[in-house]
Amino acid sequence: MIFISVFSFNDKSFVNSNEYLAFIDKNKGNGGLKIRAFSANEALPVVGLKVVVSTMFNDDKIIFFEGETDNSGMIEMLSLPAPVYSNDDLITPSSILYSIDVKYDLDNSEKSFLVNLYNGICVVQNITITPGVKENRYGN
Repeated sequence: MIFISVFSFNDKSFVNSNEYLAFIDKNKGNGGLKIRAFSANEALPVVGLKVVVSTMFNDDKIIFFEGETDNSGMIEMLSLPAPVYSNDDLITPSSILYSIDVKYDLDNSEKSFLVNLYNGICVVQNITITPGVKENRYGN
């Protein structure tokens, strides 16, 4: 059995820990993430979609954001740690994998999305919610 520790970016003792400092040392840049949640073929925003954004580092889960979509179905620009580029990785730039876990309380559906973030790039994750329809965990 594997045990995973879960840490929150909002925990000040964790932010000052050696574990977090090692994570930041590997991810000195910043990537952007926007989330758009809609239903009815993008005609209606999904308000109040619960969202958790996290990544894994050394078998630990680090949560960087917990919140809900606003009245327009959006979570505006999140700035998240990402590795910086070096001259020798321009063909395949370094990235970091983040997990976006969402839960829609009105029909108790859950989805997860995996997204690569790159330094200096903003990624937009579109999320389609079909109320009343159960979908598999990875949004398909």
